[in-house]
Amino acid sequence: MNPPKDPAGLQQPLSEAAKTSQLKTRNLFRIFIVAVLGAFFVYQLDLNYLWLTAILTAAGIAVGVMVLVRAIRLKESKLVLFGTISGLVVTAVMVLLLLVSAAFFTQMRDFQQCSRSALTQQAMAQCQTQLEKSLPAQLR
Repeated sequence: MNPPKDPAGLQQPLSEAAKTSQLKTRNLFRIFIVAVLGAFFVYQLDLNYLWLTAILTAAGIAVGVMVLVRAIRLKESKLVLFGTISGLVVTAVMVLLLLVSAAFFTQMRDFQQCSRSALTQQAMAQCQTQLEKSLPAQLR
């Protein structure tokens, strides 16, 4: 997002079109960050909101790709490019979590409910043992 420099090393003022383009890219980047963080925090909140996590993750992927294309094509700041790539990696991990959580929804929901009521380490260990027993033998 740094303005181009002329040969003398002085910064040239940005045109209105360039300023508008930068503003649009920054706003898309902010929306992308909110979608990624929202998906992560909703997933942590409760497994019953898995559908909302999926919607936020899909929105994050769509906006992230848009920001990535704009950042590369318009040669935006390296920070926006790095942040977008990092956010897309987090979004890819969220997709894997969503797939696993959807495949084992009842087991994960039961574990989540059990771990919320577990007040001691021993109770938490019992919840983990219960989860391991409820999973298929290939995944143990």
